[in-house]
Amino acid sequence: MNSWLHFGKSDYLLFEAWRPSSNGAIAGASIAIFAFGILDRSLAALRRSREDNWKTSRTLVSLSKQPIPTLSSSAPDGGKVTSAGEIAEEPPTSDSSHGVKSISHATLRSIPPFIPSRDVPRGIMHAIQVAFSYILMLIVMTFNAAYIIPVILGLGVGEALFGRIAHGAGIRTVH
Repeated sequence: MNSWLHFGKSDYLLFEAWRPSSNGAIAGASIAIFAFGILDRSLAALRRSREDNWKTSRTLVSLSKQPIPTLSSSAPDGGKVTSAGEIAEEPPTSDSSHGVKSISHATLRSIPPFIPSRDVPRGIMHAIQVAFSYILMLIVMTFNAAYIIPVILGLGVGEALFGRIAHGAGIRTVH
């Protein structure tokens, strides 16, 4: 294995048994690497769109559980209603007898709850995506330009195909 950028037929590719030695084998490996790069970006888009979907449904559920403020200037629990209709929380008050601070029921959680039907698939998708990234990194570490170029091209084409999904899910703009 050479430790400089080169084209060659003697490099192992991930496994000892996968050692393309002919021009056709290198071309086939390059096509497979290119497709793997596209697959990596498609998985990133899928994961991002699922996370946006989960976040939207979690927001809708939490909003449906909150009381609707009336047109008066104070909320039922003592907070103030802003002009946008949101409840502005009063600072926590201290109970002098026990030193315990009471917090209004409308306080939102800063960390969402663990929901196995969402968090387990999210973890699995993340693990697969990290494995794909490490595999692509190991391919680049062969320093064989015949393998590095398809990695870069595959990731670029995959980003062109799926990047708008991964970065624009949940955002609706009107032109």
